[in-house]
Amino acid sequence: MSRLNLKFPYREQSIPQIDIAILLIGLLVSLVVLLQYRHLTEEVNHWSSRVERLEKLQQQKNAPRTRSTARIREFGQEIRKEVAQANTVLDQINLPWEALFDSIEHAATDEIALLSLQPNVSSRTLRISGEARNMSELLDFVEALERESVFENVHLINYRIKQDNPHRPIVFLLTAVWI
Repeated sequence: MSRLNLKFPYREQSIPQIDIAILLIGLLVSLVVLLQYRHLTEEVNHWSSRVERLEKLQQQKNAPRTRSTARIREFGQEIRKEVAQANTVLDQINLPWEALFDSIEHAATDEIALLSLQPNVSSRTLRISGEARNMSELLDFVEALERESVFENVHLINYRIKQDNPHRPIVFLLTAVWI
């Protein structure tokens, strides 16, 4: 039997540049994996400490509180006041503004100048103040408002003639209940 001579790798087959490149790529991949591992462990530690803090806060919230009943009543009254104020604002927002304005606009003429509208939600009344050029136009405006389907009980509360103005307009205040 002949003798077998094995050499690994053959010198003719050896390419040292490829071997070094593969070694460097392996080291680079190992370094990237190591950096990702460090980043993930830091993130896990951060979230673990945050969970611990939240659990402590939850335990503190669940612990029995020692407040006086007077303080609790005071908070209850403040909350009731805030709720009442919020309900008042909601009632004013939910007014039938479009119907009210349309009816007033339909009843008003060029001879009437409206200065303010003040709704009272609880009594469903509307105070209207303005100026009229003469008394007949003012009375026609009051009658026109009374004929509108949105209003009832339209009353002229007061009026006065501006003496200092040469046109002598009539300043008036009237109330109306909306339906």
